[in-house]
Amino acid sequence: MEIFLAGIMQGSMVELAIHPQDWREAIKELLARHVPGASVYCHFSRHPNSVSYDLPDIRRTLAEGLERARRCDLLIAYLPAASMGTAVEMYEAYRSGAMILAVTPLSSNWVVRAYSDRVFADVGELEAFLAGGDLAELARSKGKALR
Repeated sequence: MEIFLAGIMQGSMVELAIHPQDWREAIKELLARHVPGASVYCHFSRHPNSVSYDLPDIRRTLAEGLERARRCDLLIAYLPAASMGTAVEMYEAYRSGAMILAVTPLSSNWVVRAYSDRVFADVGELEAFLAGGDLAELARSKGKALR
């Protein structure tokens, strides 16, 4: 199973900065425990200094991330606040038939509502879903196999 970790990086920040990224390791640990053998792709880990990229590198990095989102089986979106990049990744994953799990308080946001298979208020709720075997049921309902 190919899993894409999507989530807020710059969000609505005006300055050249990023939101804390500690959530990524926490979710990777959950996935290692509850979805063993999955291949987890983290765009931030691959491009930790992307906030300083020039325009050609920005476009190349965005295109690479969108292609990964299109090819994934499962996209997990971490959205403590809105993120334009994550919204586009969710859209691409949705169009390709991927399962989409969102961890966010933004449960009334249209993008979250339209493209998420499940929405969790926090990482604890995501863990309960994974630990309970509900991912396998979601995969079956979408005609996918957990491999």
